[in-house]
Amino acid sequence: MQKNNNYRLGLKHVIYIVMTLGFITVVAQPFNDRKDIGNVSDNSIKPNAEISSIVSSDNNDANKKREQESADAFKEAYKVFMHPRCMNCHPSGDAPLQGDDSHIHAQNVTRGKDGKGVYAMKCSNCHQKENTSGLNMPPGDPDWHLPPAIMKMVFQGKTPAQLAAQFKDQKQTGKTLQQMLKHVEEDHLVINSGWNPGDGRTKPPLSHAEFAAKFKEWIEKGAVIPK
Repeated sequence: MQKNNNYRLGLKHVIYIVMTLGFITVVAQPFNDRKDIGNVSDNSIKPNAEISSIVSSDNNDANKKREQESADAFKEAYKVFMHPRCMNCHPSGDAPLQGDDSHIHAQNVTRGKDGKGVYAMKCSNCHQKENTSGLNMPPGDPDWHLPPAIMKMVFQGKTPAQLAAQFKDQKQTGKTLQQMLKHVEEDHLVINSGWNPGDGRTKPPLSHAEFAAKFKEWIEKGAVIPK
């Protein structure tokens, strides 16, 4: 009888040990799984970080390309701004310029407060509503004038960077960039004096449509000041 009791007691100990080891294994397994999951998660982050880096790099490249395109567009428009058909009415002094060589206007013409001349020497005395017929005769427009004295809008002698900065400064232009674009696209004085200047005068290197498109591109792509 005593032998049987000892056998039963030993068997209970074995069963207890086996059950304990099994419980430990079951409990420990989720932690191992979590560790594996953590490792998978850690590994999965790396590709995402790499993708973000690539996307950021692509965005930077796209922004740089857009900025360069804006600056290049202004440089093209600048060729028109500095052409005699435009620059002659945007001089650094108070006398308008004449001819393809941009010499000082004859008859001692001066700007005047409103940009339309002074005393009897008014722009409209010679510049009629339309071009006067004949070689090198006065070009015309219903509102022929220079910029007013309080806002001279000088082009002469300006670098591309200086002119672009001036256009972006509303205090110097009296206009927003969108209003500047409208002026370039639609103002009849800009169109007539630039691209219908009368016999004997050269025209700007771009058509009016090309010029307006380049100026618009400059604005829409960030109005970047070229270097």
